[in-house]
Amino acid sequence: MSDLRRILHVDDDEEILELVRLSLELVGGFDLRQFSSAERAIANLGSVQADLVLLDVMMPGTDGPGLLRIIRQTPGFERIPAVFMTARAEASVNRTLEGDAVLGVVTKPFDPMILPSQLLRLWAARA
Repeated sequence: MSDLRRILHVDDDEEILELVRLSLELVGGFDLRQFSSAERAIANLGSVQADLVLLDVMMPGTDGPGLLRIIRQTPGFERIPAVFMTARAEASVNRTLEGDAVLGVVTKPFDPMILPSQLLRLWAARA
């Protein structure tokens, strides 16, 4: 099992991007690449190396689940594990997001001080 070091994060909310950056880079010590839209992430996939993708569920244009399908069609990303972030905490929503190497769902608002440990727990629990 490889270590979790590099994370690709996509969210259309600038405040969330900054909170996640502070959390994962400063608190967690991760190498983080961030994009503010699915389209920007797709355009830059060729220059990204990631162990995990952290995706906002609801974004304009291509949403998080749609973006994950596109990412997984990209050579080198076919089996990349994913975690979704969403403000919708209903169990039915979370069940529809899980499956096929989706490790879990982080509910917004999240605690930036524990986000790195949340991701590490999900990473360690993967099959």
